[in-house]
Amino acid sequence: MNPRPLGLLLCVSLALTLLAGCGGSSATPAVPPPGPLSSEDVNLIFVTSDDLAYQAPGDVNPSTANLTNQGLQRSLLLATFLRQKVLGTQNVTQIYALEPMTHLQTAYNYPDMVGLETIQQFAMLNQITLSYPVVQLPLAGHSYPINASYGPVPLPSGVAVPPQFCTNCQGLDFNDENGDNEALVTGIVKANVPGFYVFSAPWETLSALMSNITQREGYNLSLPASYLGPNYIFAISIPPSGKASLVTYNSNLNPPSTYPVLSPAPVLSTTCTAQTAFRIPVIGGQGGAVIPAGINTNETVYFIRHADAHPTDYWNDNNYVGRGQWRALDLPSALLNKVSVNQVYSIDPSQFGLGSFNAAGDNTWSSVAPALTAVPYAIANNLPYNLVTSFDLSDPQANAQPTSDFFFTGGKFSNQKVLVAWAYQFIQPAINALLASYHGNNQPAPAWPSTDYDTIWTVQLDSVGNVTVSNGMCEGINSNALPWTPPHF
Repeated sequence: MNPRPLGLLLCVSLALTLLAGCGGSSATPAVPPPGPLSSEDVNLIFVTSDDLAYQAPGDVNPSTANLTNQGLQRSLLLATFLRQKVLGTQNVTQIYALEPMTHLQTAYNYPDMVGLETIQQFAMLNQITLSYPVVQLPLAGHSYPINASYGPVPLPSGVAVPPQFCTNCQGLDFNDENGDNEALVTGIVKANVPGFYVFSAPWETLSALMSNITQREGYNLSLPASYLGPNYIFAISIPPSGKASLVTYNSNLNPPSTYPVLSPAPVLSTTCTAQTAFRIPVIGGQGGAVIPAGINTNETVYFIRHADAHPTDYWNDNNYVGRGQWRALDLPSALLNKVSVNQVYSIDPSQFGLGSFNAAGDNTWSSVAPALTAVPYAIANNLPYNLVTSFDLSDPQANAQPTSDFFFTGGKFSNQKVLVAWAYQFIQPAINALLASYHGNNQPAPAWPSTDYDTIWTVQLDSVGNVTVSNGMCEGINSNALPWTPPHF
């Protein structure tokens, strides 16, 4: 038998299999990355945030369940990729993030702030136009609201029930109580308004949401079977025909493990001139003052205001704006050698409040600005992050006494040094409630000026509970010199 025809047949067969001739290359042609999504489709975009169960090595601090410097770097870089490669530089339509208190981690039950941290830089790369009825001047700001508020389902333990629920700013529930995540996305699909709807949450939440919405809507999609890492972005794109497709993006990011450097360096320093200086000491037994029962001892609390949030007085989406991102990211440097703390606290970003109006008439937004202001400081200093959740913070006067009681009584913060990121109009009422509890003939603290983002109020309780409140320290960041556009990475 002549072996040549058989050899030729094998060669042809192999050529057909490998798409190459005998002796040729067997490499599969590279698949080009997908292009940006179409603004004519309804695009559901899923951005995975790290948690202790699913993460890129080195992205999460196992002690705090918060991002590391590397994880923060990834979120900053991912924002640019998402904006340019996935949206094609077009403006986002809505952003939804994890409600932090629905996912508690470590033995200390720290809230999961990473969903918000992962998407904040991206929010700064978009713009929303807001106005106020009396002013009637629509203005676009380098910022975008992040929906992170609770839906009308059983709330996590220790979370105050709001007077009402914010239907336009509901976020993502890690446990998907009563299918509230699916209800949210189903509403988007049924409304059939083209655009870019971005969801930031851990893999457990997003994988279940993609699977459930695919089944509910009858989409024939081959979803990822396992976690691929935080570099991957998945999009369910629904064209006018209704035939959905899954688009997968790989950002291929390899972030450094150092804290991000703001470059070029536009964050200029300033002296503490934003407020008239004051120092209010209250000593038990002097001027009729009596040290309250249960007051903490050996405690220092530093109150800072959330980062710059208003391009004009009436503009507010309860997030900070582009220049606020400069301040937030510079906060570890600004506070170096000024404060030394072992705890960081802020307002629960799932609470919400009134702001300016968008084109649809919405003016209630999740209050994410205070918490996101101090997150970089906690990351850079490997500190845990905690939220105040047990009472409603929508009314500055109504929550003054609960805020004072929370931070200054009961012994929880005795022998502690705490950084608190708060809304400015809430700080003075809480401090005055503290001072009033001494029943002394003491001066109240003055109002915090609405234009001041830089001052630090310090509350010190000594070994027996005498209190001193002062404002002689500041972050030292020149607000007027910060760019309106956010930093780019």
